[in-house]
Amino acid sequence: MGPYRFMEPFYRPETVGIHGPAPSRTVEGDMLIERDVAIPLRDGTRIYADVFRPVSGDPVPALLAWGPYGKHEGTLQYLVRAFPAAGVREEDVGPYAMFEGPDPNFWVPQGYAVVNVNPRGVWYSEGVATFISEQEAQDCYDTIEWIARRPWCTGRVGMTGVSYLANFQWRVAALEPPHLAAINPWEGWSDTYREFAFHGGIPETWFWPYWTLQRLPVGSRLVEDLFTETQEHPLFDAFWASKAAALEHIRIPAYVVASWTDHGLHTRGTLEGFKRIGSQQKWLEVHGEKKWAYYYRLESRLRQLAFFEKFLKGRATEVDEWPAVRVFIRAKGTAGEWRAFEAWPIPETRAYVLFLDVERGLLTERQPSEVLTRWYLATSGGVDRRRQPLGRLVCDYRFSEPVELVGPMRLHLWVAALDSDDADLFVGIQKLDRDGQLVTFPHYAQFDDGPVALGWLRASHRALDPVRSTELQPFHRHEQEEKLRPGEPVAVDIEIWPSGTRFEAGETLRLIVQGRDIQEYPPGRVYARHEATVNRGRHLVLSGGPYDSSLVVPVVERG
Repeated sequence: MGPYRFMEPFYRPETVGIHGPAPSRTVEGDMLIERDVAIPLRDGTRIYADVFRPVSGDPVPALLAWGPYGKHEGTLQYLVRAFPAAGVREEDVGPYAMFEGPDPNFWVPQGYAVVNVNPRGVWYSEGVATFISEQEAQDCYDTIEWIARRPWCTGRVGMTGVSYLANFQWRVAALEPPHLAAINPWEGWSDTYREFAFHGGIPETWFWPYWTLQRLPVGSRLVEDLFTETQEHPLFDAFWASKAAALEHIRIPAYVVASWTDHGLHTRGTLEGFKRIGSQQKWLEVHGEKKWAYYYRLESRLRQLAFFEKFLKGRATEVDEWPAVRVFIRAKGTAGEWRAFEAWPIPETRAYVLFLDVERGLLTERQPSEVLTRWYLATSGGVDRRRQPLGRLVCDYRFSEPVELVGPMRLHLWVAALDSDDADLFVGIQKLDRDGQLVTFPHYAQFDDGPVALGWLRASHRALDPVRSTELQPFHRHEQEEKLRPGEPVAVDIEIWPSGTRFEAGETLRLIVQGRDIQEYPPGRVYARHEATVNRGRHLVLSGGPYDSSLVVPVVERG
């Protein structure tokens, strides 16, 4: 079965009232609904799908929703009612939309079939489940080709969906199924190690365990034990390479949608996906709102429709006039301005260097001539006698003229662990208004108090890939540990995930470095947390003189 660990499922379908397979055909208005349609895979395994299509029987293109959460589990029931802060409204989605997938109540009247699938080994589909794997990608390939051969299908298949449903579009499109005509990855990671299970080499200790132990493993047979595999593979190796998409092999048209608001999960991977895919016809849209709400709103569905009408039906649509890249540059909350560009990364970007003055708590345009130091407690908060925070380093830069920062940032930092042989570094970028008040943004699908951007790095993972690193975006190998000598400064480069924000004259960019998560929420809220740090005692940050600690920011020049 390959180099996998397996476990018993967290629960079996019948324990939550899901039984099958039980094939059926019903009609609702002009929509024919076929439940538990068996799809044979190349090795004879059968998986099960629900098919929603026009009752007329005329051949139509199909949209495939591929994900592990259950073809029965609706967005309406799960997102709208379980996550009210996510902003998805009941009027935006019908009862048949698979979790994070397309809504048949919208697509079938437009002349499409929607196919919701239970992949191999999940729920009551046959076989043993592996996740984000080559086996699953081959199964998805087979499913696409099976759909294309149905008499009710024109032979053209597209894919759309959020998160896992987006991630899997990268995986299967790289295999180039002949009848996969277009994809619409809507906020989906593409590198499981760097963007989900570990951030900067620091293990994610809340959402990843919940997802791998409770959310994924539902079925009637064994399922892959991703949680145990993660413990066995703390560094990037062949196992994690097998969970990453071969993006350069993708050549079909792609409408890629990312957001600035999903740091710790999808922002980086979606933008990396767009940057690296080989498609000649590709469009990028980057918004500043909550991902689920944005996917299901009518304006977004109409843009999806324009894309699929062009590439699944061959019709001339507004896509012909779309800019290659369309990004929302935030001012505060959901307020801001849409801008059009020719490519990503944005060609008009200038890397601007701000040097740290750690003693005065400033970012400056000139490097201080003298050596400056500041330590913080890596494991606690509190303030000192001057009311300065003990648990973090803060440096501010006040803009004298308007500026737009769009893209990743790079923090070059000289740091020493005074009481340990390693250091977990957590970085936040915030915006303050002219009065010094914090400006916040939507964050992680259901929060409204988010930062501009976040970054992470375990200092022992500081080794860079010089080929893939750029002036604004370091790329870490994560292939081995290089422990620190207590008290000895080392230079680290921290990747701060991409963002798009406008600062007016008199507004301030704030850099925060600390030893714990920048954003903290109650344990019951779904969020990326990092509670198993290596931190002990104090971290010393150095700047000035030979210690060129600096923040490199992406300034977009107005033409």
